[in-house]
Amino acid sequence: MSCLPTPDLDLAGRVEDVARLSVRLVIQAALEAEVAEFLGRDRYQRGERERVGYRNGHQPVQIKTTAGPVVLERPKLRDTDQPFASRLLGKGVSRTNALEALVLGGFVRGLSVRDVEAALAEALGPEAALSKSTVNRICQQIKDEFDAWAQRDLSTVELDYLFCDGAHFRMHPGAPAEPVLCAWGVTTQGTPVLLGLAPGSDEGTDPWAGFLEDLKARGLRPPVLVTTDGAPGLISAVELAFPRSLRQRCLIHRARNVLAKVPKHAQAEVKAAFWQIFDLDTDPGQAAVAEASRRAHAFAGRYRDRYPAAVRCLLDTLPELTCYLRSRASTGPGSVTPT
Repeated sequence: MSCLPTPDLDLAGRVEDVARLSVRLVIQAALEAEVAEFLGRDRYQRGERERVGYRNGHQPVQIKTTAGPVVLERPKLRDTDQPFASRLLGKGVSRTNALEALVLGGFVRGLSVRDVEAALAEALGPEAALSKSTVNRICQQIKDEFDAWAQRDLSTVELDYLFCDGAHFRMHPGAPAEPVLCAWGVTTQGTPVLLGLAPGSDEGTDPWAGFLEDLKARGLRPPVLVTTDGAPGLISAVELAFPRSLRQRCLIHRARNVLAKVPKHAQAEVKAAFWQIFDLDTDPGQAAVAEASRRAHAFAGRYRDRYPAAVRCLLDTLPELTCYLRSRASTGPGSVTPT
């Protein structure tokens, strides 16, 4: 078994998870608001002017999204003076691209009524338009949910590995892409956990340092190892925030850098040779580092004449690429134990 420390999902996978959960929250909140509007009251309210009828549980219904299937709880109604027909669901919903784009952007910059109205109209058609009060209610629920998640206590999270990366999203058509900073990790029990998402003006040292300091202020303890790409701002911020943690250069990013310097016809061969360097069946320690170094120099001897730039790209950062081979997770939470 390889000792390569990689998360179960990369950044794109984490964002897709957020998208799927977020789409469910938006549509479920909108559906509940539709029912409340139909009955003339909120879920647990009673009033003199309420419409005849009452809620009678929920029925699961699955809809398709570009992030995968999402299961909703469709409210069931009894004894109404007219049948309830959801403007949102109808016989089914399959066009949720606008909702996903809306939620991904909204979670990191705050949702506006105009954004929600436009996205719902585009995704579901004008017949599904909601009132401004309903949209406001959905916006507030999403904001409250995300604020609670973004401010939650992290002191109980015991990390072995922390992964940091940034991704850029266009919040509006035609607008420049804006960075979203993301941190996730693997706990001492081997469980992946999403730790934080936040907007950044750029991926320089200051935005990353502020992001990591917020995680620490909420109780996050130093991990054994932090994995980053080669962005100087992120590297500096990690060294400031977690000076005792080992810092690993992301092998996936470096593999892409190496392959960018190789002709397409040879990329499959070079890619396989690259991963053979690091895919070791051994325990962490100096012997593992030495074996990876030996394989890297064998790689260099094999490709130096044909692809010198690719070889330099590998060897220039070799110590950063083998950090994970020098460390093992300790039994104590958040401690660092380089071997």
